Amino acid sequence: MFPLKDNIPLARLPIVTIALVAIDVIAYLLSIRHGGSFFGGPTAGVAVHYGAIPYELTHPGDHCGIATVTEELRSRSFVACQPGSQILGAAPEPQPATWETVFTSMFLHGSFLHIFGNMLFLAIFGPNVEDRVGRARFIAFYLLGGLVALAAQVLVGPSSTGPTLGASGAIAGVLGGYILLYPRARVLTLIFIVFFVTIVEIPALALLGFWFVEQLYFGLAGLAAPLGGGEGVAYFAHIGGFVFGLVAIRLFAAGRRSSQPPRPVY
Repeated sequence: MFPLKDNIPLARLPIVTIALVAIDVIAYLLSIRHGGSFFGGPTAGVAVHYGAIPYELTHPGDHCGIATVTEELRSRSFVACQPGSQILGAAPEPQPATWETVFTSMFLHGSFLHIFGNMLFLAIFGPNVEDRVGRARFIAFYLLGGLVALAAQVLVGPSSTGPTLGASGAIAGVLGGYILLYPRARVLTLIFIVFFVTIVEIPALALLGFWFVEQLYFGLAGLAAPLGGGEGVAYFAHIGGFVFGLVAIRLFAAGRRSSQPPRPVY
């Protein structure tokens, strides 16, 4: 399923959402200037440099970098960590503090498809949440959602050396907030199954509910896999962000006016 637009009218221009999309796109373009590619994304060195690595967050003073061939064969990871050392691999710029990567990781994406999918969901569902809670509160809500999402991922895998990248945790918070604020919203959605392609209008509750169940399924399946599974996707960041959005949105929307009633998508 590929969402295209929702049916909730806006009262004003979503400046914060537009700014977030612009920042993410600029950050992506900057991240690929050190040997990366437009579709393939930044190099592994850049991902390790600016990504949030659970091991670093749970082992203060330790730093991670690109593993040598021997280390990679031993640990089955392209990242190696050492106590009290600086980054092991070549870095494009001075190593940021570990706490800084908590924020830089929110604006760094691993590939064109990664950032495209995230920005699509942010552009569709972010404006109405921003409209409802206000611009300043939306910034706080978005960043807190990203922090909670990362915390959930670190809690599940505190010794993981894989860098966590992307705005999906923060955007998951936006999705959780949206589904609670606009339970009757509908979304124009592109559906394709092999050679069958159609566009239908479906409830946002069904679309986002299906997405959340999918994250739960693959997240739990990854925990049950011999080596943790997950295929490099931070499912528990998505889960944590979504739950944060569900729980916190009423607090951020307190005292704000209700939006206009839904209208047909088309």
